[in-house]
Amino acid sequence: MVDSYDFTNGAYRPMRHVLSALVQNVPGVLSHVSGMLASRGFNILSLAVGETEDSKLSRMTFVVAGDDSVLEQVRKQLEKLVTVVRVFDISSTDFVERDLMLLKVKAQPGGPRSEIRELVNIFRGRIVDVGAEEIMIEISGRETKIDAFIDSMRPFGITELVRTGRIAMVRSNSRSTTN
Repeated sequence: MVDSYDFTNGAYRPMRHVLSALVQNVPGVLSHVSGMLASRGFNILSLAVGETEDSKLSRMTFVVAGDDSVLEQVRKQLEKLVTVVRVFDISSTDFVERDLMLLKVKAQPGGPRSEIRELVNIFRGRIVDVGAEEIMIEISGRETKIDAFIDSMRPFGITELVRTGRIAMVRSNSRSTTN
């Protein structure tokens, strides 16, 4: 993969790679894996972990930035760990990715609430809690969609925000390249 040009600030930025690792579902595996990557100077841009259809395994989805040599080093380091069963480079396949976000925004009754409701509908989000002065919104989608929604909410006053990190899965009709 080649670095991409970021037109917003006029600079080249390293490509983002999405890796998926099947790991043993044992205590300390997350700490072990993230600690190993950090100790070798790899920056994890996103990390999501959850149990798979097999309760003995969890899937870790990583997003790391760098060229192909960085990707290869991360993959090799992960494969050395006893608790890592298999590592996949998802970014070299046709895949679906999603982030999940909860966001609280200031919303006085009246005009601002209806504007916020319209934006939530446009972005296909859901209002999951309504308070006297705030609304909590749930939204999922690609990173760019989430970022655009955040930008649209800033003028109202974001009071709290939490994101899951990226999850990804290879499409069924794709031939995946497993490393």
